[in-house]
Amino acid sequence: MRQRRNTMSALNSPSTSLRTALLTLATFASVPDTASMAVAGEVPAIAARQRSEKKSFTDGEIVEGFLKTAFGAEYHLAGRVDRIRKFDAPVRVFAESDRADRKAQLAKVVADIGKRVQHLDIAMIETNEAANVRVKLVRDRDLFRTISSFYGAEKAREIRTSLDPQCLSGFRKNDNFEIEHSDVILTVDNGDFTFLDCAYEELLQSLGPINDTTSVPWTMFNDNVSMGYFDVYDQYILNLLYDPRIKPGMTVAEVKAVLPQVLTDVRSWVKRVNDLRE
Repeated sequence: MRQRRNTMSALNSPSTSLRTALLTLATFASVPDTASMAVAGEVPAIAARQRSEKKSFTDGEIVEGFLKTAFGAEYHLAGRVDRIRKFDAPVRVFAESDRADRKAQLAKVVADIGKRVQHLDIAMIETNEAANVRVKLVRDRDLFRTISSFYGAEKAREIRTSLDPQCLSGFRKNDNFEIEHSDVILTVDNGDFTFLDCAYEELLQSLGPINDTTSVPWTMFNDNVSMGYFDVYDQYILNLLYDPRIKPGMTVAEVKAVLPQVLTDVRSWVKRVNDLRE
């Protein structure tokens, strides 16, 4: 989660009041590499971060970040937060906006995520009806009003007072801890770095890792970290989460039992997709 860089994680609307919900509120987010290098190359602050990025991590460092972000929730409205939450179906993203430039940047972000997470089927879609992730792109001055339309005036005031978000995401899950629908709100008029940073963080958190932590310095799911691209460390986290052996509803103990084998395969994938050297 982030303050004027924040993350929320749970949705609870009247139509879903009987469903378990989680909320992640955020204000900044992140950017890409190759397919995303085209975007990063246009933003000096992102390119500089990529040049100095730490890319080598021990097993313990990766597992620590995964467990701290995949379990728990920085801000939640209802439901248990001690289980794995993830989509168990193809993810289709619809962007609602009249800003063609921001929609194009968002499409590159989605494509970059799809390229770097091996077992995640994610893509943009042109119709809202078929989407299970809806991204609403708004002006900063309309952010509070948009949050109110999603969560109600009272909850929106609570969010603004406690978090002062710059962007936000939330999802609805079923009783099996499968995410059924996510909503992401991004502001379009705070510059390229902020937009891309928010877009990466919020989209990735809408996929499941909703618990921000200040104790892991390499993840974008840290209020003190801004990147603007999909960094190697967070690729480890998302690839662990979306490995088929990590299932919705798993407990920490169940996850730990399969993590050694999963991590071996994830390391091989992340190394290959990023052309990492030992």
